[in-house]
Amino acid sequence: MIIEALYPEVCNLYGDLSNIRYLARSCGAEIVNTSLKETPRFVTEDPALVYMGTTTERGQELVRDAFAPHLEALRRRTENGGVTLITGNALEIFGEYIQDDGGNRIPMLGLFPTHAVRRMMNRYNSLYLGEFEGMKIVGFKSQFGHSWGDVGQGLFNTLRGPGLNPDVKPEGIRINNLMATYVIGPLTVLNPPFAKYLLGLMGVEEPVLAFEDAALDAYNTRVTEFSDPKRGLTY
Repeated sequence: MIIEALYPEVCNLYGDLSNIRYLARSCGAEIVNTSLKETPRFVTEDPALVYMGTTTERGQELVRDAFAPHLEALRRRTENGGVTLITGNALEIFGEYIQDDGGNRIPMLGLFPTHAVRRMMNRYNSLYLGEFEGMKIVGFKSQFGHSWGDVGQGLFNTLRGPGLNPDVKPEGIRINNLMATYVIGPLTVLNPPFAKYLLGLMGVEEPVLAFEDAALDAYNTRVTEFSDPKRGLTY
């Protein structure tokens, strides 16, 4: 079983590569790192999971340029039910454009019907609590931009914190088994039920997580803490 990490030399902020390290530790998968100058494995093979994490603003443009020749391959993978996870501002790379502080529109890949507005002098930091498939989702947000567009129900339903932008409840984007979210954490480490869900999609029967009992204890404590209306969201 292979998990492909796309462009880890630039998509590596906030420790989010631990998303796949935790999954690999839990199922014995091999992590294959694909650099900006390489053709992704998913173009010709079928990894159990393809992952892309948070990058810098310059990194977004580098990733856009490297990934553009492979966009149709990702469309086919998504149509066929392949599992893909995108976290942090990597989500914005797959929207239509990013509007910068000067009002300039930086073209992106256009897979999602969204656009992002970036405010470099106004970083947004927040806790996040949401719902997904009957389970609670906890995590953090640390971003310069928010996205707007019609994403239907999104990926998560927000209970506390901002959705895709502060004006909406849907958070993230889902197309079949392609899931994109601004939530960082790392997401799978903080949310063992979601990690198990992903492992199931990847074909792992009766998944058992690494350090499962400790992970669940920490998760349940965090859900209780984030659910408390007295607990502030921004930090």
